[in-house]
Amino acid sequence: MDIPYIWNKNNYNKFIKELKSIKDDNYKAFNSKLIPDTNNKIIGVRIPILRSIAKKIYKTDYIKFLELVNNKYMEEVLIEGFLIGNIKDEEIADKYIIRFLPKIDNWCVCDTFCNSLKIVNSNKEKYFDFFTNKIDINKAFSVRTSIVILNSYYVEKNYIDKIFKYIDSIKSEHYYVRMSIAWLISTCYVKFRDETLEYLNNNKLDDFTYNKSIQKIIESKRVSKKEKDDLRKMKH
Repeated sequence: MDIPYIWNKNNYNKFIKELKSIKDDNYKAFNSKLIPDTNNKIIGVRIPILRSIAKKIYKTDYIKFLELVNNKYMEEVLIEGFLIGNIKDEEIADKYIIRFLPKIDNWCVCDTFCNSLKIVNSNKEKYFDFFTNKIDINKAFSVRTSIVILNSYYVEKNYIDKIFKYIDSIKSEHYYVRMSIAWLISTCYVKFRDETLEYLNNNKLDDFTYNKSIQKIIESKRVSKKEKDDLRKMKH
C-alpha cells in the first residue's frame, strides 16, 4: 500500500481506509477468537504486513504520524508499537514508550511490541530499571510487558539473579502475567539450568505459576528426557 510522506488528519484517514482494503476476513475471524480481550476493533491485517508498513512510515515524518495515530483498531496500536521499535533516538523513543504502555491491553500487542523494541540493547541498565521499577504494577499488561522485555533481552549472566528477584516481587492472579512468568522461567532454565533449578527450589511463586513454569520447561526440545522426568517430580 502507498504511504503518505506528509501526515495530516485527512491523509491519516485515507491511510486507515487503505489498511481496511488489505484485510483478510479469515485472519480477522481467527484473531478475534485468539485475542478476545482487546478494547480495539480488529481489521484483520497480518503482522508481517504491519511491520513492513511501520518501516515505511518510519522513513516519513513519523513523529507527525505518532501524534495522529488513533486507538480505534488494534492494527493502529500494533503499527504504533512497531514504529516505536524502529526509533533509534533514546529521548524520542522513551517519550513514546511511556505514552504507549497504557495502550497495551492484550498479549499480542504486548509481545510484538516487546520483541520489536531493540533500543533496549542500547542502554540495558537504564531500561532494566525502567521496566522493573517504573511501570504501573496495578495494570496486568504493563507487568506482562516488563516480563516479556526481560525474556527478550535480559536472560544473561549479569541479570539472572535480578530476574528471579523481580519475579518474586510480582503478586498477580492475572492469567497472562502468570503465563509470561512461566515462559520467562523456562527461557532461564534453558540458558542457566543450575541457577534456575536453585530458584525453583527456593522461590515465592504461587503454585499455579510454579507448575506452569515446570510444564513450560518440560515442553522445551532443548531439555533432556532425564531432566524432564526429574522436573515432573518437582511439581506441587
